[in-house]
Amino acid sequence: MKLDFFIVDAFTKQQFKGNSAAVFPLDSWLEPELMQAIATENNLSETAFIKALTPNKYEIRWFSPLTEIDFCGHATLAASSVIFNQLGGQGEIEFLTSEVEVGALLVNQLNDGKIEMNFPNQCPEPIVNIPPALLAGLSHQPLQVLKNRQAYFAVMSSEDDVRRLHYQSEHLKLLAPFDVVVTAKANEYDFISRYFWPANGGDEDPVTGSIHSALAPYWAKQLSKSSLVAYQASQRGGVVFCNVINERVLVSGFSVLYMKGTAYV
Repeated sequence: MKLDFFIVDAFTKQQFKGNSAAVFPLDSWLEPELMQAIATENNLSETAFIKALTPNKYEIRWFSPLTEIDFCGHATLAASSVIFNQLGGQGEIEFLTSEVEVGALLVNQLNDGKIEMNFPNQCPEPIVNIPPALLAGLSHQPLQVLKNRQAYFAVMSSEDDVRRLHYQSEHLKLLAPFDVVVTAKANEYDFISRYFWPANGGDEDPVTGSIHSALAPYWAKQLSKSSLVAYQASQRGGVVFCNVINERVLVSGFSVLYMKGTAYV
């Protein structure tokens, strides 16, 4: 069987920056075991599989090298980029997901080329009982810890704390199924973050679109502004544009095509 695929660098204008995702447009779903094997072979943060229902409506599934993921922002951006820029898509795209909390995702391409994704507001809540594994896994102690359905949020005292932080995967793995994001107010940007997910995909994710559906509303409250520009300070790095509108968060970014080809499975 031959499968066309694309690899896109998301949340960046430059190749080899941002976060890479593979995108496989399908006519019909493959067996989950095969999709997982393809994602493991790709060894990217995520591989997205999309199946068209109508010209503007798609089902989407996301796989890390380890497991199927219930919500992925950068691979949604990559899939949208493929639809708009490689498959001739126009107008608003609707992605249907199987996750109740995520629901349908609406996506548009803006005039400046950014792709804007309409996500549910997943603002985290403060917690009192901080897991010892979280504190043991981070080299800097947080000012505050919050949590939502996806991750623990460690708020640091400074941008330097986020950039210089070291983490211990063996401790953070104990927090499964939750991941860990560290964040702080930034200088050049509104806020900065890093994301660790050793239990679900890898040690550090280059740029995590989904977590900005929680980071943006948190920082919107702290900074008293609804439009924010964020930077995820991984080795590759990426810029995420956010706009908080009540119970929705618009997460936007640029993308660059890196590769297109054929897989033989």
